[in-house]
Amino acid sequence: MILSDALLRQTRIRFPTFEAEEVKILPIEKGGSDRKFYRIQFSPERTIVLLKYTGEPSENQRYVEIAEFLAAHGIHAPKIYFHDPAEGLIWLEDLGERDLWSYREESWTVRRPLYESALEEIAKLHGISAADSAEIRRDLPAQFDAALYLWEQHYFFDQCLGRHFGVVEDWRRELAALPALHGIAERLAAFPRVLVHRDLQSQNIIVREEAAYLIDFQGMRPGLGEYDLASLLYDPYVQLNAAERAQLTAFYQSQAEVSDPAFAERLGLCAMQRLMQALGAYAYLGLVRGNRAFLEHMPTALQSLGEIVGTMDGLAPLRDLLGDLSSALEV
Repeated sequence: MILSDALLRQTRIRFPTFEAEEVKILPIEKGGSDRKFYRIQFSPERTIVLLKYTGEPSENQRYVEIAEFLAAHGIHAPKIYFHDPAEGLIWLEDLGERDLWSYREESWTVRRPLYESALEEIAKLHGISAADSAEIRRDLPAQFDAALYLWEQHYFFDQCLGRHFGVVEDWRRELAALPALHGIAERLAAFPRVLVHRDLQSQNIIVREEAAYLIDFQGMRPGLGEYDLASLLYDPYVQLNAAERAQLTAFYQSQAEVSDPAFAERLGLCAMQRLMQALGAYAYLGLVRGNRAFLEHMPTALQSLGEIVGTMDGLAPLRDLLGDLSSALEV
């Protein structure tokens, strides 16, 4: 209550014209980050969102800069009203409570245009030239290079296979040292990079008036557009079948004007990378940070990873292990 009162006082100072007899502040449960979100309601028609952070100031300054950058390029994202770095507070536009994940039980007829709206926005991001993004690139996290792809792989081996499944260290090291994995990292790093969201999954896409808005974009960095596409198509939070993935892939290619024959290969490799990263994160957040809800999504992610790895040369030992682990989870 003391924190809520303090946040309301800060809000009244910054927004003196938002008068109301009774102002409500409600926490918004959001992911596994250290940042806390609150919905402040002045009336049923007038609400704003307040973000309270205690972590690295530069990362949260980047959140503000990216939001303004996206808006400048016509990409749907929440408006930033005010940032108080001294207090660790950001007031931003309230886009509502319906994310793409909320539609997971709807028919494909309902969901498809929402996914396509999200892909329209992400294609805009991927289409921003290096010249037009040169300034913001200087403040972004490390770009996707071979070292980062290898880090994602090792994150999976250490956190998912080691911490969660208890696979012995010698076996993990042997798998991580497979030449094919190093080759994948090097191959992906060789392609030209665009700006990518980095965490484009259904809970990071808000739907307002049938249009998609991007949120949680503070991890944006130069990488491959296929990584964002793979994050959405193989999102462990939502089940998409092969036909739905094919339709969305074709739609993205038309929006992003992609005709490169290496596109399909890059998409598969990026899907492998993304699922490894997600599984590592689920294990870490569930077992180290104590948010065990993330562990519920591991079977789906593990099965998808196994299917993708099964199509790749040089990864048979990893494919067999993933198959064994998936079978054990089904028992």
